[in-house]
Amino acid sequence: MQIDEELTFRKLEIFLAFMRSGNLSRAAAELETSTVSVHRALHSLESALRCPLFRREGRKLSPLESAHVLEDRAQKLVADVLDTVRLTREAAGFSAERFKLGALYSLTVKTVPQLIMGLKLRRSTLNIDLILGSNVDLLYKLKNLELDAILVSLNDSVADPDCDSLPLFRDDIFLAVPVDSPFAGQPDVDLAELREATFITLTQGFATHQDALRVFRQAGFAPKVAMQVNDIFTLLSMVSSGVGYALLPGRIAAVYENRVRLIPLQLRYRMQQQIGVVFLKSRERDPNLLALLAECRMYAKRHEI
Repeated sequence: MQIDEELTFRKLEIFLAFMRSGNLSRAAAELETSTVSVHRALHSLESALRCPLFRREGRKLSPLESAHVLEDRAQKLVADVLDTVRLTREAAGFSAERFKLGALYSLTVKTVPQLIMGLKLRRSTLNIDLILGSNVDLLYKLKNLELDAILVSLNDSVADPDCDSLPLFRDDIFLAVPVDSPFAGQPDVDLAELREATFITLTQGFATHQDALRVFRQAGFAPKVAMQVNDIFTLLSMVSSGVGYALLPGRIAAVYENRVRLIPLQLRYRMQQQIGVVFLKSRERDPNLLALLAECRMYAKRHEI
């Protein structure tokens, strides 16, 4: 037995609305449609099933036993289909109950908390998982559907034809020194004077690592690197302990502010990072992502991007 193409879930929804209300007008009001559309759908459903569902008593439709059987089975069928659609969309990351957000470590100081708070106000039942990493690691996870969106530095490492982005703000690169450093009180610093100094850097894959290398090239020397670390907070701890200097973005100024100073670089060495959110173009209609993007636009507006 083949299923008639006229048998649709929409018609079953209309049928169930009529069975609940017992009245064409009330069913039409519930579905925000016309009584004519409801009547036509019920008649079409009988044609598709090749059996009567109602007894006509003037303008009134009285359900037959067949209608009650269909009602019982259709309720389960529609519920199963809705659950199937929900599970399928969640497997693809669309409007899931959990939102997986990736971010750079340095953005957890201020940006990430503000965006998460705003997102929770927009979607209060949404559970948010925060995963931290480098530009390269986060993009890899985004492309493999392990993350729904990432907050990163918008440089070549995240330029991908499958992705789109929304800028949030720009951030200058500074020289990070201990508070007792002779550079701590200077209004700016000539990086070329530190060619014999020891530096600490983030590992490759982090945007700040790549930006620091560009600044060092502008200063005309390769830095003496004492060690590389995997997160910016460990790096700050090393700087505050006097292990070495570092080139870091201004957004981390509030961290270790009593132990580390961020000194502006002279204008010729100026380097800025463009921070933004990156997401897959194929996911741009996901309600959770749309809520995050709306919050990101508000954040960008406050920062005058």
